Amino acid sequence: MQIFVTGGAGFIGSAYVRALLQDEYPGAAGASVTVLDLLSYSGNRANLPVADSRLRFVQGDIADAALLRDLLPGHDAVVHFAAESHVDRSIAGAVPFVTTNVLGTQVLLDAARTAGIGRFVHVSTDEVYGSIAEGSWTETWPLMPNSPYAASKAGSDLLALAAHRTHGMDVVVTRCSNNYGPYQFPEKVIPLFVTNLLDGKQVPLYGDGGNIRDWLHVADHCRGIQLALEKGRAGEVYHIGGGTELSNRELTGRLLDACGAGWDMVRPVEDRKGHDRRYSLDITKISEELGYAPQVTLDEGLASTVAWYRDNRDWWEPLKAGSA
Repeated sequence: MQIFVTGGAGFIGSAYVRALLQDEYPGAAGASVTVLDLLSYSGNRANLPVADSRLRFVQGDIADAALLRDLLPGHDAVVHFAAESHVDRSIAGAVPFVTTNVLGTQVLLDAARTAGIGRFVHVSTDEVYGSIAEGSWTETWPLMPNSPYAASKAGSDLLALAAHRTHGMDVVVTRCSNNYGPYQFPEKVIPLFVTNLLDGKQVPLYGDGGNIRDWLHVADHCRGIQLALEKGRAGEVYHIGGGTELSNRELTGRLLDACGAGWDMVRPVEDRKGHDRRYSLDITKISEELGYAPQVTLDEGLASTVAWYRDNRDWWEPLKAGSA
């Protein structure tokens, strides 16, 4: 099996590629992997094995149609992670998000169709739904994104599903809750807070800290993606969640405890513009149809994540220095 992975040097994409190369998914044992990644600020070649005969790495843009025409033929599936993904950056400037997430996805879909790719898995986010006060979103919930990032991902979701309905492409869309784990770029809340605390620096807590998120370990997310690749129905959307909701204040407390710090290390900051109050995904569909269940508990996952950042300063210190 030959799998083409876009954004495979990023946080989630690289976790998926490493799992493939370590044969963690029996249905893809021995698979060869081509990674296409632009290596923008959050893509890091160090997230992937230096040398593996089953891995081909290409630095390039998903919006480069000529490059895709050369690379895609012969692959059995595309797993599309590549995206601009940080909400704060999208608020500061939305154009790169539209360019990569919307235009780039359409170019990739066109190239995959021309190359006769079997399955196309489009990896998306719960943020496309906006905010939900109570209950949980099902896959048929209307899309009501509130940030430029979320709007660009909603657009790419609709393009992927339209490719199935218009052209008959074998497309599956996954939408996940908030991911965490090793190799996450230290602008996102968990690695930012952990690395700040390890350096004895305060952490910024938005608003009243009452915004609620469902936390999903990246390994569980990748297992869900693989289930969608292997067994998902074409044209369908599947939610991948962790089943553990925490307010940002509760999460901050857990991270403070894990790093041996007190609340004096928390600095309240003005809330993010258009900050969604709560996200919650219903995972009944993927659980019943594909047999998905999260395996990493939040206690276990946070402990291992903090330990990884404590032990891998050589990975994150240059990234924080470069983004300062």
